Amino acid sequence: KNNIASTCKHTKKMKILVGVKRVVDYAVKVRVQNNTVDLKNIKMSLNPFCEIAVEEAVRLKEQKVADEVVAMTIGPKQATETLRTALAMGADRAIHIMTDLRTDYMELQPFAVSQIFQKIVEEEKSDLVLLGKQGIDSDCGQTGPMLAGLLDWPQITFAANIETDGTSMTVERETDSGTETIKIPQLPAVVTCDLRLNEPRYATLPNIMKAKKKKVDTRVAEDMGIDLSPRNQVLEVFEPAPRKEGIMVEDIDSLIDKLKNEAGVIA
Repeated sequence: KNNIASTCKHTKKMKILVGVKRVVDYAVKVRVQNNTVDLKNIKMSLNPFCEIAVEEAVRLKEQKVADEVVAMTIGPKQATETLRTALAMGADRAIHIMTDLRTDYMELQPFAVSQIFQKIVEEEKSDLVLLGKQGIDSDCGQTGPMLAGLLDWPQITFAANIETDGTSMTVERETDSGTETIKIPQLPAVVTCDLRLNEPRYATLPNIMKAKKKKVDTRVAEDMGIDLSPRNQVLEVFEPAPRKEGIMVEDIDSLIDKLKNEAGVIA
């Protein structure tokens, strides 16, 4: 009896840090003004891949593999709304690194972001970091790999399935030619989440109300002793050229003829 109690007492469950990013909503058509994307009066929301990461973290907690899920974001005051979404989905508490720098690569870039995450991971003593595979604003996909390098942790990107007992982890990941399965024998690790990993839940009204009472720690990015200046300069931002109007063809033979002789896409 005493031996069982002692074993249970010393069983360690994972502490998960999950990154969430505030981005232009995926359904919004962006406007380019003054050589940058205009962010005024535009709908912002939780990055879809980060939402998948939050869902996976919450599921691991529901499976009793993890005992705490901490959501973290970097951004302006309004990014608190993004954190509240993660809290309503089931995260236990949140960390808001405040900055007025643009986070869509124009000012704050992945190397600085990964250094901020490194500092928080070390302070929080996290066992697993879950991130979206990329932000839909910059599409860089660099923060996860850079963070793993800074921490000297193993990483798995583009996760499509995650299985873990809290000590080791087996992940199926997306590749250009299918999927591959990788095992990490010992945590900690950094994992970035892809589209097929899960389908995020909708936050219920009671959970949205509960999220308002959950703890959000706020810090200022500029006070963390990290060089936040961009490593690259964006020289030009422009909207894609409008698509040409399509044409109707009379039959399949006409379609094949145009694809072959005009478009040159078939031999």
